[in-house]
Amino acid sequence: MESEQRKIAFICSKGDLDMAYPALIMGWAALGEGIDVTVFFTFWGMDMITKDRQKHLELAPVANTSMKMRLMGLPTGTLGIPNLLGIIPGMTAFTSWFMKKKMAAVGAPPVDEYMEMMSDGGAKFYACKMSVDMFDLKKEDLIDSVEDIVTVTQFLEMTEDSQIIFI
Repeated sequence: MESEQRKIAFICSKGDLDMAYPALIMGWAALGEGIDVTVFFTFWGMDMITKDRQKHLELAPVANTSMKMRLMGLPTGTLGIPNLLGIIPGMTAFTSWFMKKKMAAVGAPPVDEYMEMMSDGGAKFYACKMSVDMFDLKKEDLIDSVEDIVTVTQFLEMTEDSQIIFI
């Protein structure tokens, strides 16, 4: 009995550094398992595929309720400190640098390299037409591995038999 090709589609709606990696990590693992991977970028997720933003994704400590001090080697009971630290100038740059350092320490490449690896591995990247229009972007503003700018309806049609994960 012939089995169907497994398919997975990620919807990336956030452009924060910590929200970029989940789809990349899971997508790369899926490619390694022979699963067809499609990624749709919408709203702030467009930062991941916009040439002038991709290498400048940040991790802001303010209002990030999930940021735990364990990441920085402090006891986990120090709740509220990320928000307090966030008011200090330069903290977003610091937390972004620190997150990139921690990701590199576990062998994860930077976002742009991860996306290039995924594209080379067969993942398909699409930009949301409404978001492109809303942010006054053009195809040439996007990284070369973006295959097309599509509507939500087109995305749903192309991923009809896919498992969809919204990030």
